[in-house]
Amino acid sequence: MITDTFDNDTPAIINPKENPDAFAVDACIVAFSYKIEEFVLSRFNPIKIGEIHFSTGITPIWLIEYNGKKFAFFKTYVGAPACVGSIEDSLAEINTKKYILFGSAGCLNKEIARGKVMVPNAAWRDEGTSYHYMSASDWVDIPNSEKVCEFMTQSKLPFVCGKTWTTDSFYRETRGNFEKRKADGCICVEMECAAVQAMCNFRGLEFYTFFISSDLLDAPEWDERHALNGTDTGSQHDAQYFEIALEFADFICCDSGKM
Repeated sequence: MITDTFDNDTPAIINPKENPDAFAVDACIVAFSYKIEEFVLSRFNPIKIGEIHFSTGITPIWLIEYNGKKFAFFKTYVGAPACVGSIEDSLAEINTKKYILFGSAGCLNKEIARGKVMVPNAAWRDEGTSYHYMSASDWVDIPNSEKVCEFMTQSKLPFVCGKTWTTDSFYRETRGNFEKRKADGCICVEMECAAVQAMCNFRGLEFYTFFISSDLLDAPEWDERHALNGTDTGSQHDAQYFEIALEFADFICCDSGKM
């Protein structure tokens, strides 16, 4: 069974190629949106410092210099295996312990406005990847959620903190499972959080994350919540969320923001 998958007694056949001499950065920001990547390229004129090789092509890793700090950025793929794999592969290209991941998530509570920031403090493990990085359990805690909430509060950004439901199969988010996860206190559903946290725990990395409230499940019928007025405002493609991630990266890398 998948719950018996975690094996910490024998070595992995393939391991990520960590490189202590890789380009050192203060933190790495990871997003899913191609429009966010386009914004970064046009706004910050970054230089390429590495690349991740997939069978679908090459993913560049970019360097952004901000407030005297060096931050890496790359666009990852949706889904736990690819997202986790991309972060593991980045360890050969950059040297950092801090990873900040943001993107959209389905909202499980109609009281949460579209576009509002959601900060997960625990993730329901309804996917397969995390079971290869930690022992079986229903939940994985997101310990750095407190630091994310602290930043959101200090920045006076509207946010809500709660549990998330990480699933591998968005077409199998049934009404029954939605009701169970909402009753458990989940405020959103996405596809990566539990797995990335489990991997970061295993590799000794610091994981920070927040989501943007997108489509709504807490309705008689699924509400796609299309972009406002035909724009990207309030969606995962909205550049303001990258700017939030960048300011947060600066926050956790300042003396006052270190844990």
